[in-house]
Amino acid sequence: MKTTPRPLGEVMDALGIIHTGEEGDLVHGAMVLLKIVDADGCVSLGAEWSPELSWLERVGMLREAECTERRRHRGR
Repeated sequence: MKTTPRPLGEVMDALGIIHTGEEGDLVHGAMVLLKIVDADGCVSLGAEWSPELSWLERVGMLREAECTERRRHRGR
């Protein structure tokens, strides 16, 4: 099966994902974690990131996301 790359902005828009930042904040990079379901229904995970992010920034962003999720679920 041939795949065609498509901008992730379109995918995130279709999923209803938004970011609400503070006035004056500038987003300088992003990492997107993807849940992928293939034609057979098999689920896999993927990731895409801004080309300017170093490996250290990517690892740091993943670690911070993990810590944030733990804090969110602890409050429930």
